[in-house]
Amino acid sequence: MRLSVDKNQFLKALTNADKAIPSKSAMPILCNFKLELNERGLEVTGTNSDLTIRSTVPYMINGKEIIRDGGYGATLVNAHLLTEVIRKMDGDVINFDVIDNTIAKIDDGKSSFKLNCSRAEEYPDIDLDASGVTFEIACAALSGVVEQSAFAASNRDTRPILAALNLDAINGVLVATATDSARLAQKSIPLEDQDVRFRCNIPARTLSDIVRMFEGVENVTISVSEQKALFEFDHNVVSTRLIPGDYPVTKSIIPERFNYYLEVNAQELLSAMGRISLLSNEKDSAVKLSMREDEVELSVKNEASGSANERVDTFQFNGDRLDVSFNPMFVIDAIKALKSEDVTLCFQGEMKPFVVKNPRDDSVVELITPMRTY
Repeated sequence: MRLSVDKNQFLKALTNADKAIPSKSAMPILCNFKLELNERGLEVTGTNSDLTIRSTVPYMINGKEIIRDGGYGATLVNAHLLTEVIRKMDGDVINFDVIDNTIAKIDDGKSSFKLNCSRAEEYPDIDLDASGVTFEIACAALSGVVEQSAFAASNRDTRPILAALNLDAINGVLVATATDSARLAQKSIPLEDQDVRFRCNIPARTLSDIVRMFEGVENVTISVSEQKALFEFDHNVVSTRLIPGDYPVTKSIIPERFNYYLEVNAQELLSAMGRISLLSNEKDSAVKLSMREDEVELSVKNEASGSANERVDTFQFNGDRLDVSFNPMFVIDAIKALKSEDVTLCFQGEMKPFVVKNPRDDSVVELITPMRTY
């Protein structure tokens, strides 16, 4: 295997595929990229068994030659090492040549490296064929769905199903739901294909990594089968395992009616909570939001650090006096996800879950469970 390849395109493919490379693995072979030059171009594959990314460097892009002097073949090279070597080389063109299936010689006319490599036959077989329900969606739409929901998924291993973003497509609507049991985020968008029907649990962190690869890409084709979801876009194929099990039923916990409404400027509330939460931490103290028609105040008490309070100047509150305490990061995350100039906090009562929403967008629901406090 040999070729000369545009450095930037090569590095882009390596960086994408590197997202699937494990830092440690019981199978050392998975710490390698599989590099294969064939009629489609240079395919760079990385996998950790649960996630697989194949990023292809084509021969031509917009009339510009990207790969030349190619000789078909395949090899395995340490992924992180190869990525860093290419990243730090100065030349615009990288010459890559595999010698006797054991050495990968890499040079740019100035620097030269010889990296150990292995036979491609040692790499596990990977299924990257599309199957199941297939549909196309705008990358911007999917990115919005993930950004406004995935943050609420759990980052703990105690309940794997809560680390998923649940996707449910029916009647021409895709609903994404994430919850860590203390908060919930849900985003709905219309689908062009009214016949698309599926339900699956995709690791939220994986989806966040995938949408970060969408830069400059208009559409992505998604295929969902019983065990995997496949994403195809811009010379990339990403396959992720699905998290098995039934996702918690969340529809019944989202309130339909409220007794109190607080409308505030999003940035003002974010700034105030950012200051107040300096004295708050998840275990020992929460932020209290005290609301009445003529005053809204945030406060916090921390036995180890002290106390603080701050009034909110721009607001409109409807209802009797109400005090609600909560994890400030949950509210901060929810407001940021809404991307709205103003937000409305909707309450049923002091210890009932409350909703943070964009008053001009009903497609997003951010629900938060209050905390007991002083």
